[in-house]
Amino acid sequence: MKKANFIGIWMDHSIANLMEFTIDPIETKTIESPFTHQEKEDGLVKSESLMHNKEQHEQKAFYKHLEKIISGYTEVILFGPTDAKVELYNIIKADHRYVNIKIELAEADKMTENQQHAFVKKHFSRKYSLA
Repeated sequence: MKKANFIGIWMDHSIANLMEFTIDPIETKTIESPFTHQEKEDGLVKSESLMHNKEQHEQKAFYKHLEKIISGYTEVILFGPTDAKVELYNIIKADHRYVNIKIELAEADKMTENQQHAFVKKHFSRKYSLA
C-alpha cells in the first residue's frame, strides 16, 4: 500500500480490512484476529474461564496491532456491523498519543470489498474532493 493520510477500516471482532484513501485505486489489506471460532469451541470444552481469558488477550493484541497502523494517519473512518469499532475507538481515545488523529465511526452491514471501497471513497471524497 502507498502511504496516504486517510484510511478506512471495516472491522468486526475477527477481521479488519484496511483501505487507504488515495487517488490511485484502493487496495485492501486484511488483518485477522488470532482468536478463531474453533479455539472458542475447544476452550469451552476445557474451561470457560480459560477460554475467556485467552479471547480477551488475543482481542487486545488485535486492537494493539490496529492502533499501531492507525498512528500513521491523520484521519480514520472505522465502520462495520459490530461494536468492535467502538471498542477500538475507546481504546485509542484514552491514549494521548492519538489526540491529533481524527477518528470517526459509522455503522455498516456486511459488505463486499467493492462496497467497502465505495464507502471509503464516498466518505473522504465528500470532505476533500480527492477522487
